[in-house]
Amino acid sequence: QVQLVESGGGLVQAGGSLRLSCAASGRTGSSDHLAWFRQTPGKEREFVAAISWTGGNTLYADSVKGRFSISRDNAKKTVYLQMNSLKPEDTAVYYCAADRSPVAVRTTPGYWGQGTQVTVSS
Repeated sequence: QVQLVESGGGLVQAGGSLRLSCAASGRTGSSDHLAWFRQTPGKEREFVAAISWTGGNTLYADSVKGRFSISRDNAKKTVYLQMNSLKPEDTAVYYCAADRSPVAVRTTPGYWGQGTQVTVSS
């Protein structure tokens, strides 16, 4: 079992920045790949970014490339999502996800956090 708890969401003006955190506990040590997804009402959850368990490989959705940065601290079992140059269309509930498969973590992860709301005002 893996438990994931997100934090850091909130309200920010367009052009601003936020950093989300996700603390992992349970089974996972450093060997889980981690990812961020987001969802708005009436839409499917969409992939945002993923990072390998070593931290050496990252992947981003085109919509956030160049603005968002994913990182992890394995000693703290925490993954971060630094979000810069935020746009109103980035408004969503952001979810942390974990899986031991690098493919599954960005498509159908086995573990999800409860989500944290990010609202970007224009």
